Amino acid sequence: MGTEAATGPPVDAAGDGSVDAAAVVAELYRRDVSAQTFGIELVETGPGRAVVSMVVRPDMCNGYDVCHGGMTFTLADTAMAFASGSHNQTALAAAASIDFLSPVPRGSRLQATAEERWLKGRTGLYDVRVELDDGTLVAVFHGRTVRAGGPVIDPTIDTAVETVMESVVETGGGA
Repeated sequence: MGTEAATGPPVDAAGDGSVDAAAVVAELYRRDVSAQTFGIELVETGPGRAVVSMVVRPDMCNGYDVCHGGMTFTLADTAMAFASGSHNQTALAAAASIDFLSPVPRGSRLQATAEERWLKGRTGLYDVRVELDDGTLVAVFHGRTVRAGGPVIDPTIDTAVETVMESVVETGGGA
């Protein structure tokens, strides 16, 4: 997905008041200035799942000229954020840990895959694998999120806006 703009969320595509997980994550990505600044790209998403990637730039490296651990953590945390938010509920990280298994050279492309392992009430548990392009596992991340607010996309507001826009288009009207 990269920096492509979303054309708008498919609101209530299932007819049950829900919002498509991909649309929710696209909206989260659109709002995530940090992810965009670090060049994190959204690769794939689904309910409780997200895959993101980034290329390790020189300004992301430490004194040993390998990817700073904080950057690897940020990539994994971003994947968890998108996976946990995919249910259209605001969810924030409450705890996280990471094990670094191998140094990551400058210029490498990292991919983080977040999988929801448990979700009950307000709490979710997520595992994230961070790998190089060749599949080499370089870090494993485990995080816990807490649902802390309303929907990411409010279907009632978005449906109202969509209805107004359709009306404007049908009548050829404008402001």
